[in-house]
Amino acid sequence: MDGKALGILGMAICMILCGGGSAYGLYKTGAAAAGVLAEDNKKFSKVLVLALLPATQGIYGFVLAFMKNGAVQGITEMAAGWQMLVTLSILGITGMLSAVLQGKTAVSCIYAVGKNSEGSGKYILFPAMVEFYAILALVLGIII
Repeated sequence: MDGKALGILGMAICMILCGGGSAYGLYKTGAAAAGVLAEDNKKFSKVLVLALLPATQGIYGFVLAFMKNGAVQGITEMAAGWQMLVTLSILGITGMLSAVLQGKTAVSCIYAVGKNSEGSGKYILFPAMVEFYAILALVLGIII
């Protein structure tokens, strides 16, 4: 295995972990949204944003892997390959964890909308706080 292969492995890890975390988060929010909408279909617009929030980490993983593709293709040394692997794994792990946890937080907020839709704008703040850490990992990945 050479440095370029390590960089490609990092890209794969980043995309798989971020995408997997987002898929799980979306599974949880979609199920919760369906339950709320079965009771009151008029709450669709209030539930939709909350249900979609965990998708962003999958997008971050794709964006960072795409941005680093050119750098990975130019890797000739093992050390550079390890650096790329670690850089991309940072977002992969953080993105996966934050997508799963954001999904769980958004589920609670979706249920809250089901009980009281008056505070739906405020409920977005709670899962957004979880996403902040995925954004930090994306920024760090871009800087490195």
